[in-house]
Amino acid sequence: MSLKSTIDADIKKAMLAKNKEELEALRGIKSLILLAETEKGGVTELTPDAENKLLMKAAKQRKESAEIFQQQGRTDLAERELFQLQIISRYLPKQLSEEELQAELKKIINEVGAVGPQDMGKVMGVATKKLAGQADGKQISEWVKKLLSA
Repeated sequence: MSLKSTIDADIKKAMLAKNKEELEALRGIKSLILLAETEKGGVTELTPDAENKLLMKAAKQRKESAEIFQQQGRTDLAERELFQLQIISRYLPKQLSEEELQAELKKIINEVGAVGPQDMGKVMGVATKKLAGQADGKQISEWVKKLLSA
């Protein structure tokens, strides 16, 4: 079942349950999918990889918005963004824990033969492709720096 049809089914459930907040978040996700499908040169059906990228981008935006709202003392808006992030996270692949991420990065470092910080580009190229959707790029970058400088 595609992400679009899953979202449609969940929208119907939220409508029946009269859950306005969840319905708003789900409609936002559906809107992103429809925009991606109809943009100039776009395909009619998104690939699972493209769907993941779309969801990761939306999750990152929600997280950043919530942080900004919290810094400005707008907890009401921050809570709304965090709730939407929670809904988006349902459809993302399982995120790697810190330990799992470290283990994967150590394997990648050994595979590419990286020995120091000068090899960060090689490692990041492989890591971002291999771990796409499973970890945040910023988090991957931080761990690669730590592991290569150790």
